[in-house]
Amino acid sequence: MIIGVVRCECMLYNAQSLKDKRAVIKSILTKAKQRFNISAAEISFHEAWQRTELVFTSVANEKVAVERELQKAIKLIDQNGDIERTETIFEWL
Repeated sequence: MIIGVVRCECMLYNAQSLKDKRAVIKSILTKAKQRFNISAAEISFHEAWQRTELVFTSVANEKVAVERELQKAIKLIDQNGDIERTETIFEWL
């Protein structure tokens, strides 16, 4: 069994309030959980308007399957024009 974790630190340059930030984050996390075989959450910078850290986790029997799901989550972030990834860290357990 392979467990993959990807942490993405991101910037939201257009967010003018926590409400703006939460709308973007909630949309990404909800879509990721519904579409892919992953768990997702915001883990840092909860009170910062323009900064966040998201984490995505997947479990499967093969590393290829886990990596595929995590890459889909990263692509979901990259396709959203309101958020930009600044740092991405993969961890394998």
